[in-house]
Order: sequence, then structure tokens, then C-alpha cells
Amino acid sequence: MTKKSGPTGWREVTTGCVVFRPGSASEYHTGSWRSERPVWDNQKCIKCGICYVFCPEGCVQQTEDGFFKADLDYCKGCGICAHECWPRAIKIVEEG
Repeated sequence: MTKKSGPTGWREVTTGCVVFRPGSASEYHTGSWRSERPVWDNQKCIKCGICYVFCPEGCVQQTEDGFFKADLDYCKGCGICAHECWPRAIKIVEEG
């Protein structure tokens, strides 16, 4: 049986998931590993924008009619938008 060995020093560790050019983060669609996603109920939404303000990824955007939605290419499903939405217009649902 062959013994597996990892890097012996930090310089041998393969770099991964690093943004090397400023302003290039939009090229990395990071929402694909999400297990849950936000769903808005526009009947309850008062268009306050709290979900937009609190989204740590900046993926919540305002639509032309004033409501909000998440860009699921970047949403990680953390649920902060739903937690901060006091009218409870956002539900976190399991990714299907």
C-alpha cells in the first residue's frame, strides 16, 4: 500500500478560489453550490430594500417594478435577506 502525502510546506499548496484581478469577481458564478434559495412574495413586499442592504454578496437587485430578487448566479442561500425582512416577504426554500 502506498502512503499518501500532502504538501510539505505552504509554498507547495495549490492556489484555488482566488481572485487575482481587481473587479473580476463577477466572472465567478458562486451560487451553484447553494442548498437553499430565497423566494420573494411580492404580495407581502413593501419595497423597502432591507434585503438589498443586508445581502452580504450584493446579489439582491431591484426590478423595474420596484420589487427585489436575488441573482441566483451569486446567491449563496445564507438566508440573511429573509431574516432581516420584517414583513416576512422572503422565504428560504430548499434548492430543487
